[in-house]
Amino acid sequence: MSVLLKLNNIETFIGQYHILQGVSLEVKKGEVTVLLGRNGAGKTTTLRTIMALNPASKGSVVFRDQEIQNLPTYTIAQRGIGYVPEDQGIFAGLTVEENMKVAMQKDNEETHKRLDYILNLFPDLKKFWKKPGGLLSGGQKQMLSIARAYVNENELLLIDEPSKGLAPIVVEKVMESILQMKEQTTIVLVEQNFMMASTIGDCFYIIDDGRTVSNGTMKQLKEDEEMKRKYLGIA
Repeated sequence: MSVLLKLNNIETFIGQYHILQGVSLEVKKGEVTVLLGRNGAGKTTTLRTIMALNPASKGSVVFRDQEIQNLPTYTIAQRGIGYVPEDQGIFAGLTVEENMKVAMQKDNEETHKRLDYILNLFPDLKKFWKKPGGLLSGGQKQMLSIARAYVNENELLLIDEPSKGLAPIVVEKVMESILQMKEQTTIVLVEQNFMMASTIGDCFYIIDDGRTVSNGTMKQLKEDEEMKRKYLGIA
């Protein structure tokens, strides 16, 4: 399986704070790679560094065999990486329809096919098509955020904490949807909900204090009680 994205010894500062101090990972095409670790370990900053929202000060980010760490964020997005931020990043004052139109990079047949697919996956969005994004529930906002990233021809989706703050029944719906999307695209997922992460993920990387400390298949992690206790606080 070919490597779609590779981070080589990435270091990132936010202001004076040295957040990432050596993150390396490989994302294989067609897989869901889950980034795990305690709060504040550097998982969100890793996604933001891939998108150059928090640019790397050292190391390289290689996407489809080309270094992208010095490119502006909009160019990285145009190259085929979609980003679903932790705070969802939707426009509260725009309708669901307008949110989707703003997100579309192209207005062509392929984009509309993807739009139909994602609206079938998230029927609530179709239902509230003409309603402002700000009036949606937390789960619906999360669905809209994922839909906005998926509607373009992205080879890679970066999804940050999709279950955060959602009711268990909504988490299940989001989980089922990501499992279906996994058949169409490669995903890097940051997720604190271990049940969700272990159900969706093919492989994992654990980040601790801004460094990659372990990686392997999700099956290996499920069986490694010591690793889960040490780095994830799961007893």
